[in-house]
Amino acid sequence: MDLSALGIETNFSYLDWCIVIGYLLVIVAIGVYIRRYISNVTDFMVAGRGLKTFLGVATMIGTELGLVTVMYSSQKGFTGGFAAFHIALASAVVALAVGLTGFIVVPLRRMNVMTIPEFYERRFGHGVRILGGSILAFSGILNMGMFLKAGSIFVMGVTGMTSEYELKIIMSVLLGTVLLYTTLGGMVSVVVLDYIQFVVLSFSLLATSVFAIRYLGWSNIIETVSQIKGESGFNPFHSKGFGTSYVIWMFFLGLVNCAIWQTAVIRACSADSTRTVKRLYTFASVGFLIRFLIPYFFGICALVYIAQHKVLKGIFIPDSGPADPQVTLMAMPVFLSQILPAGLIGIISAGMLAAFMSTHDSYLLCWSSVLTQDVVAPWFKKGLSSKTRLLLTRIFIVAIGIFILVWGLWYDLGQDLWDYMAISGAIYFTGAIALLVFGIYWKRASKAGAYLALICGFGALIGLKPVQNILGLKLSSAIVGLTVIVCSIILMVVGSLVFPDRSRLSGQKEK
Repeated sequence: MDLSALGIETNFSYLDWCIVIGYLLVIVAIGVYIRRYISNVTDFMVAGRGLKTFLGVATMIGTELGLVTVMYSSQKGFTGGFAAFHIALASAVVALAVGLTGFIVVPLRRMNVMTIPEFYERRFGHGVRILGGSILAFSGILNMGMFLKAGSIFVMGVTGMTSEYELKIIMSVLLGTVLLYTTLGGMVSVVVLDYIQFVVLSFSLLATSVFAIRYLGWSNIIETVSQIKGESGFNPFHSKGFGTSYVIWMFFLGLVNCAIWQTAVIRACSADSTRTVKRLYTFASVGFLIRFLIPYFFGICALVYIAQHKVLKGIFIPDSGPADPQVTLMAMPVFLSQILPAGLIGIISAGMLAAFMSTHDSYLLCWSSVLTQDVVAPWFKKGLSSKTRLLLTRIFIVAIGIFILVWGLWYDLGQDLWDYMAISGAIYFTGAIALLVFGIYWKRASKAGAYLALICGFGALIGLKPVQNILGLKLSSAIVGLTVIVCSIILMVVGSLVFPDRSRLSGQKEK
């Protein structure tokens, strides 16, 4: 999208480039320096299980508030208006409930597991761990496949770059930066840098919000959304907006984000005590709320600005119907490039890139750890040395990085980025919900039920637009996700009752 050809120039200057590049160099230097504190695989994967409350909250929010989060949330704000705020509310309410009750996360911390599939083995056996780990890694890596592209679209939108060659260079440099310090420093590096990036990003988001309100005017924002979206721009249950099934789906995703998804759970596993785990989630619930609300607001502001701009309106809000998802994804960065002055836009961009790195580093470490600990290591009866596990994890980090670089370049999104994220993650979490909830809280849950629930999760693939195009289907991601969750739970219960674990039942009778 060449906006300069239409006479629209970005405010991004050479000063802003200096700010961004300088920030990246500092971050990489700190990440490499932290390498000296890594002595074994526990340090590398869970920071020696010494995470305190405040640092845990900061690093959890820093991870979950990535640039991809800002991008897909602003896109939802752009396409859904204020009604999108219900997603933030659902996430906060569920995180608070988990923090107060310790649901799922406290039992996992008591077991001292490093990954969720490690729990699968303790509860259901060796084979379930390998299958569960494979599905988790596949779903997680596929889920982050669009992270790099989203980050690059932000950079292109805010700086005014246009060529495909530039896009590839941006994606490669951004990925290389994260790979360098994550491969060397592991979880210690991730936690420290996430804290720094949490501070930078918080300032950036608040400053941008204040600037956007002063530029557009609060009453103007409300009135414009009302004119464009009508009631559906404020009521998430409205039939022309998100709808009831989508709202229900978001509450399930709220549980997934804080208690089922491995990148969040690993923070609980890294905490120094179960008390810290509860406090971490209780305080983080506020962060889960804010991490969605502010980016949604950016998207809403972008909608208001573009609706009042004759040239941009024809591109982002065409009269012929909804614009392509990859076009609406660029609305927020284009908006920022027009309203923020030189210097400030560099600081904001540095904050956004901080968000990019804080998500990538944790996700790369998470999925590489799962592949090492839960897919490869269980095949070796004598186990693997700490040195070998570290080497394997680092190799997987690089391999995953190469995959997301290739995937981000050629995959045709075809739907809002948030919906892609939800449905690709559902391949794992629709089955994982059944295994974690029933495995922890129902003694009769069996290995057969676990296998059936995990395999059922692959049904979520139907929610991806390219798959639906092949099958000739038109189903919402919410309907697909909720259906697969229900089926996984049914299969877990039926499979456990029909094919119980004899050894477990015998043990219970003897007691």
